[in-house]
Amino acid sequence: MTSPLKDQDPALYATIQAETTRQRRNINLIASENYASRAVLEAQGSVLTNKYAEGYPGRRYYGGCEHVDVAEQLAIDRAKQLFGAQHANVQPHSGAQANMGAYFAVISPGDTVMGLRLDQGGHLTHGSPVNFSGKYYKFVSYGVDRETELMNMQEVRRLAQEHRPRLIVTGATAYPRIIDFPAFRRIADEVGALLMVDMAHIAGLVAAGEHPSSIPYAHITTSTTHKTLRGPRGGMILCGEDMAKDVDRAVFPQEQGGPLMHIIAAKAVAFGEALRPDFKEYQKAIRANARALAAELTGGGVRLVSGGTDNHLLLCDLSPLNITGKDAEEALGRAYITVNRNAIPYDPKPPRVTSGLRLGTPAITSRGFGVAETKKVGQLILKVLTNMGNAAVEKQVQDEVQHLTTRFPVPGIDH
Repeated sequence: MTSPLKDQDPALYATIQAETTRQRRNINLIASENYASRAVLEAQGSVLTNKYAEGYPGRRYYGGCEHVDVAEQLAIDRAKQLFGAQHANVQPHSGAQANMGAYFAVISPGDTVMGLRLDQGGHLTHGSPVNFSGKYYKFVSYGVDRETELMNMQEVRRLAQEHRPRLIVTGATAYPRIIDFPAFRRIADEVGALLMVDMAHIAGLVAAGEHPSSIPYAHITTSTTHKTLRGPRGGMILCGEDMAKDVDRAVFPQEQGGPLMHIIAAKAVAFGEALRPDFKEYQKAIRANARALAAELTGGGVRLVSGGTDNHLLLCDLSPLNITGKDAEEALGRAYITVNRNAIPYDPKPPRVTSGLRLGTPAITSRGFGVAETKKVGQLILKVLTNMGNAAVEKQVQDEVQHLTTRFPVPGIDH
């Protein structure tokens, strides 16, 4: 079969082929990445990319939307069913834009908001001064306890009572424990604030009942549609009927113009996949693999932030090994194990260096790795980390990684 892309743009074609090879060859432990199914990729690469559809199903500003209306309504209905939500907006292009839309819907520029500190597990859009959230709103940041490294709910309550925020945001990008949504809602009610949950990382776990749901407690919930959900890169907002009109207006026309109809169709596919019984087993396996990886690394002298994991990720403190996150990321990368450096709470090292690594098991679980294979991954990581700079060891681990990954096809690429 000929490839128009190969013929027309061989340089880009070669780049995509090289990335395909990397995804097959490497063990992927980046907690925010996953492999979309072939059905999701097919929808994402469909002719729906050609269609402009500003507005919402049945209320478009363009003609010819009768078929894309069906696609978007499928995504909406499936998202509502999956999470038990009254309303879903599936148009945000990303998790960051879902958060922007949520803010636009419920607060005004200059309002006081509370969010988890970026360097302690939060997200840029939870109030970082370099992000729109920190520029448009007055953010008060809370953190984790120095001893337990768990979200410090006493500090959250104290700050909420002191600053009386209009909105409290919780959710994280590097937090390995269960988030106590009822406690956050109680604090929000005490000070007359709204509660927003960004469940981007844990959405798949929530859908499968492997993490408590935010829906009964949050006034508004946002998420990405990739990560543990295994869909296309994109975002969504969930809320009650009382906020539906405000949310929809905040996304369009306030924030975005034409929606990406091919991505929305791929979201519909992913939500449909997540409604199947085997998705629950997949999410259970993600957690089992995370616990297995945590046990293996702990046994090898790696300190885990908070002492372990309840979800899909673990945050490793490499200080006891006298290794930086940057050096570990690069060494493991040379050995075909893909990870990302990450700050640990109260990290003395700068963000581009860090003392830690964030590891996640969604992608390897998608490939079919079980507990035995995940333990082997932990052993390979330790082999690299305890022989830093040893090219012979890195080559040996390369070979072992390739022997392992050739046994497990990549969803969306190989099947």
